[in-house]
Amino acid sequence: MTTRVIIVDDQAMVRAGFAALLAAQSDIDVVGDAPDGVQGVELSRRTHPDVVLMDVRMPEMDGLEAARRLLDPPIGVTHRPKVLMLTTFDVDDYVYEALRAGASGFLLKDAPPADLISAVRVVAAGEALLAPSVTRRLIADFARRRPAPRKDRAALRLNGLTPRETEVLELIARGLSNQEIADALILAEQTVKTHIGRVLAKLELRDRAQAVIYAYESGLVAPGDR
Repeated sequence: MTTRVIIVDDQAMVRAGFAALLAAQSDIDVVGDAPDGVQGVELSRRTHPDVVLMDVRMPEMDGLEAARRLLDPPIGVTHRPKVLMLTTFDVDDYVYEALRAGASGFLLKDAPPADLISAVRVVAAGEALLAPSVTRRLIADFARRRPAPRKDRAALRLNGLTPRETEVLELIARGLSNQEIADALILAEQTVKTHIGRVLAKLELRDRAQAVIYAYESGLVAPGDR
């Protein structure tokens, strides 16, 4: 099955380079590119890509607002692509907010070509591109900007999780990889993946990135916990 991709970036060289690299893959089809968020949203509505590579900082409309419009479309628009943010910075406020809006992860623009290709495939498969080291930095950023997690109906939804699923969610929020969670709970890695799938389904979360944010905003985990 071919993955349809569009590239939204204000630098023509970046768009051309990424397009050439991805188009050379037999399972990826680059169906268009755009120089800013406004045109990117219009292009996505028209071409219905599976994955949008979205630059964070652009004129007219930045990648954050464009991602919000794609992931929370108006009534009557049903297409919701996966959005992979492109940035020259490890983690900044724009990327954090994009993850909260539902983006599936982010990739540094200077990442090796193989990482870009892998990222598109991972995101297209419905997984989050969020390495444990990135998760830990997001947690630190969350602690700095949101010192008091809100406790509301979201917290009550945790009651729908089993004790084991709650443990798994907590460890995800602390930045552990699947293998590290498996080691900590003395489980097979495949069993951990099954638990994570159930957690996401029960809490109606898109991916691991949203699970981390949810755990903090629901009060399950507090910044500074170990």
